[in-house]
Amino acid sequence: MSLNDPLANILSKILNAEKVGKRECVASPSSRLILDVLGIMKKKEYIGIFNSLDDGKGGVIKIQLLGHINKCGVIKPRSSFTLRNIEKFEKRFLPAEGFGTIIVSTSKGIIPHEEAINKKIGGKLLAYIY
Repeated sequence: MSLNDPLANILSKILNAEKVGKRECVASPSSRLILDVLGIMKKKEYIGIFNSLDDGKGGVIKIQLLGHINKCGVIKPRSSFTLRNIEKFEKRFLPAEGFGTIIVSTSKGIIPHEEAINKKIGGKLLAYIY
């Protein structure tokens, strides 16, 4: 497994574990970005609780799965977006209006795209989930 994009690795690990019906998933390495993305996924009720454990290397994350994920993944290349063109990316990465979330990195931190629209700020696309 390539460790060039840890966020992509963790999202695909979560998706694969969901597809085979597992209730828990253990992933590594851990980083602030990954924990922020998992925090949004938990807030949107795609995953249950998760714990970050220090193993002396990169850290390990234990994630409780709820079976609510149809698809998730990173957005490559990490395109910039503005309020004007966010709708184009919603149509590209989400199956229907009001269904799913694009996770974005903004000057206000890592937030769901709906929050970025409400705060009227742009940023970079990180991942999608529905």
